[in-house]
Amino acid sequence: MRLNDLQPSAGSRKRGRRVGRGIAAGQGASCGFGMRGQKSRSGRPTRPGFEGGQTPLYRRLPKLKGFQLINHKEFTVVNLSALAELPAKSEVTMDSLLAAGILTQDDGPLKILGNGDLKVALTVKAAAFTAGAKAKIEAAGGTCEVLAGRPKWTRAAAAAATK
Repeated sequence: MRLNDLQPSAGSRKRGRRVGRGIAAGQGASCGFGMRGQKSRSGRPTRPGFEGGQTPLYRRLPKLKGFQLINHKEFTVVNLSALAELPAKSEVTMDSLLAAGILTQDDGPLKILGNGDLKVALTVKAAAFTAGAKAKIEAAGGTCEVLAGRPKWTRAAAAAATK
């Protein structure tokens, strides 16, 4: 097979419509575009995305930063590197971390992240763990306890509770 032998399959190429060749041809005079108006003129009638003067979709959508999650959960996050300073066999909760000075304020349910290494066995009670954090805590001889019924916490609810 050579390049000069290549040709499309039979029936795959349809000949273009010849418009403006008289009324007997079927698409004479106005060429199927109607009598008058914006869409009958030469050139592209409207630009892509034009919605007839209505604010187009690309301007209605938020610019930058993506969409905000409606039910976004906010966690107080702590890395394993911060827990490495705690004494062995101690229980880690939100209250104990506040008392130890590792956390300065309660910003929602506690979540443990896996950044850092842990050498001591700890009993950690939190609302959520990353997979890496859970593996490192259990490898050091500690236990992970997920608190039941992760509370729905929002900044507005916390502000209302403190008043």
